[in-house]
Amino acid sequence: MQINGQAAIVTGAGSGLGEATARMLAEAGAKVALLDRNGAAVRAVAADIGGLGLECDVADASSAKAALREAAAAHGPARILVNCAGVGTAKRIIGRDGPMALADFDEVVRVNLIGSFNMLRLAAAGMSGLEPLADGERGVVVSTASVAAFEGQLGQAAYAASKGGIVSMTLPAARELAQFGIRVLAIAPGFFATPLLRQLPDAVRDTLVGAIPFPHRLGLPEEFADLVRTCITNLSLNGEVIRLDGGLRLPPR
Repeated sequence: MQINGQAAIVTGAGSGLGEATARMLAEAGAKVALLDRNGAAVRAVAADIGGLGLECDVADASSAKAALREAAAAHGPARILVNCAGVGTAKRIIGRDGPMALADFDEVVRVNLIGSFNMLRLAAAGMSGLEPLADGERGVVVSTASVAAFEGQLGQAAYAASKGGIVSMTLPAARELAQFGIRVLAIAPGFFATPLLRQLPDAVRDTLVGAIPFPHRLGLPEEFADLVRTCITNLSLNGEVIRLDGGLRLPPR
């Protein structure tokens, strides 16, 4: 699918990978609706790139429906959805204060997995009714998994479970939505220079970078966005989870 002229939705677009993706899509000529729980942040990014910034809880059915409705009214039905919204609270199953609070596990799974599925189901329903493009395609969905889905570390039970769910969901979703000409993909990034990692002490960041075979640095959000571009434009990419990690394989801790 060519990006220019298409309506696109990007979640988690107030910062990090989502912001970089929204900027890439706008530069490529897409009409971009940016969604994030941080309304002020997402509106600021949207204003900078000429997009539409909407405050949205992606895991809430009514909030997501309202955001997609507003985006469609402004830009027309979306053919592109990129799920970048996510949280990554690290807690051990049994900590100093006892078992991990169930609410903490629920929040991570709710935002990362349920939120991604919620947006996928709503966006795909809209895409399925569109006129097919010349190649028969109606839309494409790209979600954000993580290398933690494959090698979750200590303290990552909730995060790894949520991202593993995205990995496991990708192929069956692609198979089911193929009848409508909708492709479904996921990207599993490693350590990227997002606001969360930038806040870590230098020594911790150096340790993380030291585990990456090459390049010897954190991934750049723009590199993630560039792979999203390829996922959108290459029609033969479908049902796949693509690692973007510099050869990284996470140790237990």
